[in-house]
Amino acid sequence: MIGKLTGTLLEKHPPHILLDVHGVGYELDVPMSTLYVLPHAGELASLYVHFVVREDAQLLYGFASRTERETFRQLVKVSGIGPKIALAVLSGMTADELATAVEGEDAARLAKVPGIGKKTAERLVLELRGKLVGTTPLQAKVATTLFAVQASAKDDVANALLALGYNAKEAEAAIKQLPEEIGVNDGIRQALKSLAKV
Repeated sequence: MIGKLTGTLLEKHPPHILLDVHGVGYELDVPMSTLYVLPHAGELASLYVHFVVREDAQLLYGFASRTERETFRQLVKVSGIGPKIALAVLSGMTADELATAVEGEDAARLAKVPGIGKKTAERLVLELRGKLVGTTPLQAKVATTLFAVQASAKDDVANALLALGYNAKEAEAAIKQLPEEIGVNDGIRQALKSLAKV
């Protein structure tokens, strides 16, 4: 079982990253909340890992904190919630916000996440009540970027939104609202906020 990986961050292609650990490149899927706090490519990164072995694949999911990983593990235990939807939930809200929504029985907040309908949101509230540990919000150490939003950066934001379950029309509308000079991480965050208001 792989529980934690520390190495050089080689690539970020939301929601996927590539981490070089002593010459071995590990591909991990990460929620946007983790992506926001990752360093720039070429720098050292450390992630808590959830390792899944299936008949047709071996998959790694990376998280910035133990609490985030534990929340992911609780999410995938819920009937009808797979890793992709669990990552979408943790991309749309922090582990702390999810715990607050569940304990406050705020199914409407959960239903705003792509892939989560009203019934699934209600099931999440029912099955996760009392099982999630709230955490302090992740450090707001989002790296400032020197790059303006270029076509490639906008593509990264669009790809991240599509990977989270939004359709092309929604992704395009969210990207149009972004300021001219904004980093990819901030662009993803603002796009998710604007989509959550819809």
